[in-house]
Amino acid sequence: MKSIDLNCDMGESFGAWKMGDDAAIMPFITSANVAAGFHAGDPATIRETVRLAVANGVAVGAHPSLPDLAGFGRRAMKVSPREVYDLVLYQAGAVEAFARAAGARLHHVKAHGALYNMAAKDAALADAIAGAVKDLGAGVLLYGLAGSAMMAAAARHGVRAVGEVFADRSYQPDGTLTPRGEPGAMITDADAAVAQVLMMVEQGKVRSLSGAEVPVAAGTLCLHGDQPGAVAFARALRAAFASRGIAVAAPA
Repeated sequence: MKSIDLNCDMGESFGAWKMGDDAAIMPFITSANVAAGFHAGDPATIRETVRLAVANGVAVGAHPSLPDLAGFGRRAMKVSPREVYDLVLYQAGAVEAFARAAGARLHHVKAHGALYNMAAKDAALADAIAGAVKDLGAGVLLYGLAGSAMMAAAARHGVRAVGEVFADRSYQPDGTLTPRGEPGAMITDADAAVAQVLMMVEQGKVRSLSGAEVPVAAGTLCLHGDQPGAVAFARALRAAFASRGIAVAAPA
């Protein structure tokens, strides 16, 4: 039986500013990527998001970012591999502490936004992230873009990696995501998004914007909880998987 993990970026509120409906979408996912304060999130939000995840049997992951609250972590910055290692270890350690306090453990690390996209292509930055995940110990997994430099870096560091794919993002012929600012970057039609997911999970490939088919190893699927209609989309995905006999579970 084929299986897929459903992950979602969560805990992205900050102080009085609220983003996403974490409580509504949590029952439909299997892994939560908890913002750690550098692009969104604060101590109280981390605590509550971890509590929600544990209550719903959802794996707790850290979602570290470049230090960019104003830009929501989506602006590229010039950072060294040593800086990236420190940023990832620091933020993941915060989420790990809250997970431990809630009687759970840190399951995985998934970089956010610009850091994720930079490390998908830059081997040195990917090595820094993989090194930080390795030093967290306890079998923490690395979630990274399927087929990217992050997957190769994880192999070099002896870290177990899970290839991530996206339902609501289009792909380039090299397997990278289309930058958000470009036409066609976001897939807004739910049927088209579900069809893309099923192709990736069942056939191991995705059709890029150019029309070329690109191989992908789909281990985890990202849902964006802040997108309009996120809960309805999550429901539709779960129904599609059930109808095709595809199991939904976090990587053990």
